[in-house]
Amino acid sequence: QVQLVESGGGLVQPGGSLRLSCAASGSIISINRISWYRQAPGKQRELVAVITSGGTTIIYGDSVKGRFTISRGDAKNTVDLQMNSLKPEDTAVYYCSAVTVGASYWGRGTQVTVSS
Repeated sequence: QVQLVESGGGLVQPGGSLRLSCAASGSIISINRISWYRQAPGKQRELVAVITSGGTTIIYGDSVKGRFTISRGDAKNTVDLQMNSLKPEDTAVYYCSAVTVGASYWGRGTQVTVSS
């Protein structure tokens, strides 16, 4: 099994930046890809970004292209989401998800609030 823990959320002003981190533990060698999703109250869950275990394939949602960057973190078994030029509409709970052969795993989420 895989355990995921998100960190780095908080309150930031519009135009500011935050860096989220997803730390994986357990059967990490079985992870094929890690994704960031977000969900705001009253809205559908939205795919933010995807990275393969090798970091060779990266996908971004249209709403965050040019502003967010997904990458392998400096710490081993981590994936970061660098969020720049944040907007109020980026406010949501951000979730890390890992996919293996035959299973998927989710973290508890971390709240990101963009407000002036």
